[in-house]
Amino acid sequence: MYAILIFMSLNWKEINLILTELDLEGAQIQSAVQSAFDVVILRTHKKGQTRQLLVSLSPGACRIHETLAAAPKSEKPLRFAQFLNSRIVNGRIIEARQLGDNRIVRLLVNSAQTVFRLYLRLWSNAANFVVTDEEGCVLDAMRRLPKRGEITGGRYSPEEESEKNSSKKTGTYEVRELPGEGSFNRKIDQFYAVQGGPLSLDALREQARRSCEGSMGRISAALARLREKEASFTDAGRLKTYGDLILSNIGAIKPGDKWLETEDAGEAIRIELDPRAGAAAQAEKYYEQYRKAKTGLAELRQEIVDGERELKELNGKLERLLAETNPLVLAKLLKTSAPAARTKKEKARPGLSFRRGDWLIIVGRDASENDELLRRHVKGNDLWLHARDYHGSYVFIKQRSGKTVPLEILLDAATLAIFYSKGRNNGKGDLFYTQVKYLRRAKNGPKGLVIPTQEKNLHVKVDDKRLRVLESCRE
Repeated sequence: MYAILIFMSLNWKEINLILTELDLEGAQIQSAVQSAFDVVILRTHKKGQTRQLLVSLSPGACRIHETLAAAPKSEKPLRFAQFLNSRIVNGRIIEARQLGDNRIVRLLVNSAQTVFRLYLRLWSNAANFVVTDEEGCVLDAMRRLPKRGEITGGRYSPEEESEKNSSKKTGTYEVRELPGEGSFNRKIDQFYAVQGGPLSLDALREQARRSCEGSMGRISAALARLREKEASFTDAGRLKTYGDLILSNIGAIKPGDKWLETEDAGEAIRIELDPRAGAAAQAEKYYEQYRKAKTGLAELRQEIVDGERELKELNGKLERLLAETNPLVLAKLLKTSAPAARTKKEKARPGLSFRRGDWLIIVGRDASENDELLRRHVKGNDLWLHARDYHGSYVFIKQRSGKTVPLEILLDAATLAIFYSKGRNNGKGDLFYTQVKYLRRAKNGPKGLVIPTQEKNLHVKVDDKRLRVLESCRE
């Protein structure tokens, strides 16, 4: 009998009995704690007695009753509890009753001369906790359900619906005989105590939403920025036209001219010139800008394609997670999906990697690797090093939380920066270093070119012994 009943929600007769025993009218609400996405505990006080009113929306275990167990807090403050604490704390319950026999409890709470309606819909497949004003305008809901209008600004007034459904009721319900002693509230509290920490399908689905939607939001924002940049590159053909027009009018351009006024396909065009450069050099400048824009446009479009594909994959992943009906399977999927993604990203990192103790040093060997590392594999607090006055590698030291880069690790990275630069044959060199967040991309510059700020200077000699040690630490 016990095992069969454990997953059953309260029926309407049991809810009425619980409300009668609780005698909530006149009680003051002192606090609200949301211990999980589907559990809220209201702490109340009346006539010197403090009670904890538990509201659970867990599938198969929807219920309201007094609990003697300590109310566990979630690791992070949850939205709905914060809303309740801001609106109804210190308010008094002026009514607590069930609407007909439809397992919808209505609590009227008077707080700061405002009456709030708290509706607890204790249906296993469609449970919710909705707060409205006196006119039925939704202020917030524990589960935001747009299709039902149960979102901020929606309408929720179940009184009429409850009357309709009451006339359609079939079957009979009785108060269950439960083990234990004391009031029915006490028996219910003991009865469900064994379910104190079950996996909640709704909680897991909410976790899946937060995980996937957070990533999807970041990708969408990045795509918006890329599309804006793409729009600025789409007129690259204009730059080539300028170069062509300069060469076709080379005889009309005089030294010191600042503008070339000509026509193209019957349209008047005014092209800016550098008075210090010759006509051929002017044309080459526009051709170079055209090549850079064209190359950049291709890369941008590839990034957009990659981002759209990743967004589609995340949408598919979220749909699969939400469709999973076994909470054990869903929990396993949530635990294993993130590490798999991190492993894949680690394998795809370009350049050379050197592991010195707990520190990771990454070296980009050319402009493409430098650019890829900057875009996708380093963060703002990572350290960037580069040989001064020479073309060469970008070297990064991955930051460790709460740790300062030791001098030996800095010298290792500096040695690699000189060794993988055009000045390696000198055996020594100057370099500068700063955090990645202080790098700014050069406007219209070649791929990977950055301008550092707040940089510091360092002079190192390439030590063959240090190089041999680093080579042995190469991953």
